[in-house]
Amino acid sequence: MTHTLATLPIIDIAPYLDTERDLAKCQSTSDALHNACVKYGFFYLDISQFIDPSEPEELTRLAREFFELPQEEKDKIGLEHQDNARGYQRLKQNVTNGKADNHEGIDLYKPVEKPDKSKPLWGENQWPDVPGFEHKYEQWIEKMKKLGLIVMEAMSVGLKMTTEEWQELRAQVDDSFWVMRIIGYPPLPTDDDGFSCGAHKDYGCLTFLYADPTRSALQVFLRQSGTTASDLDGLPAEHGTEEGLWINADPVPNCVVCNIGEMWEIWTNGLYKSTLHRVVHRGSNYRVSIPFFFEPNFTANIAPLPAALRLVPSQDKEPSNEGKTYKPVVYGDFLLRKVDANFALDGKGKYD
Repeated sequence: MTHTLATLPIIDIAPYLDTERDLAKCQSTSDALHNACVKYGFFYLDISQFIDPSEPEELTRLAREFFELPQEEKDKIGLEHQDNARGYQRLKQNVTNGKADNHEGIDLYKPVEKPDKSKPLWGENQWPDVPGFEHKYEQWIEKMKKLGLIVMEAMSVGLKMTTEEWQELRAQVDDSFWVMRIIGYPPLPTDDDGFSCGAHKDYGCLTFLYADPTRSALQVFLRQSGTTASDLDGLPAEHGTEEGLWINADPVPNCVVCNIGEMWEIWTNGLYKSTLHRVVHRGSNYRVSIPFFFEPNFTANIAPLPAALRLVPSQDKEPSNEGKTYKPVVYGDFLLRKVDANFALDGKGKYD
């Protein structure tokens, strides 16, 4: 069952874009981010003062141009030509929760020094032979990297971090091992009991999703006690038996959908929770979405932040965390373990 009554908050990042910041407005934005991360793990980020709407529209047009090419043309940049992570994946090549996802896509990662396609994630990006594609997408990547640092700073204020603590956190994300996916979703067949993309949580730090205007496709799981089992349709067993309901996160003009990944769950020792989401596209159109994953540095050591522990000093009284302290992880090691497990049906890895 999917509900449309509940809606995610819309948060304007504009106060943090001003050269002369209004501290009260910045604090209001930071408080809104904090509340959204505690309650939802998802929110809309108004970036109308940061980008021209024509930019992502052009990205969508270029993506469609690529996905409309003959299959043999798309296969020229297939994952198998590199490190099995960078490049094009065919329809249903990606797997979530043991089921093939009904989408195709291009996966791009931060370029690495001394690439070696025999090593997981250490190959080179493969770009379509579509005029303007690489240039336009690289411009978007640079903007999303800047946006990531801006939102991270705003979130540090929401967590009441000191300036020194923010600088220490910034040093963990200032060389982000970013990922970007360009995804094409044909409609699900009417007799298909699968998903366009199965229910999952994001691994990393922050996800900025731009999608075309298609409605009733992206769904977010909101934790809510007392919800009937029928509302848990599609919730994968490995994520437990959390009570809640699925809501549609339809596109909002001038906004990206933003959600936090599992690294923020560690940083806040469970105060912020990474949230399940999925795509069920049963419309008649071909949907395009472009998620950008702003991640920690590959070598960053992710551990609970003192500021977060100060906000919840008595962890043994925090029911959602059962008194536990999250164990530190090195982000690159964590990512490699996840990628190794992802293409379960054909042995290949992919970031989702």
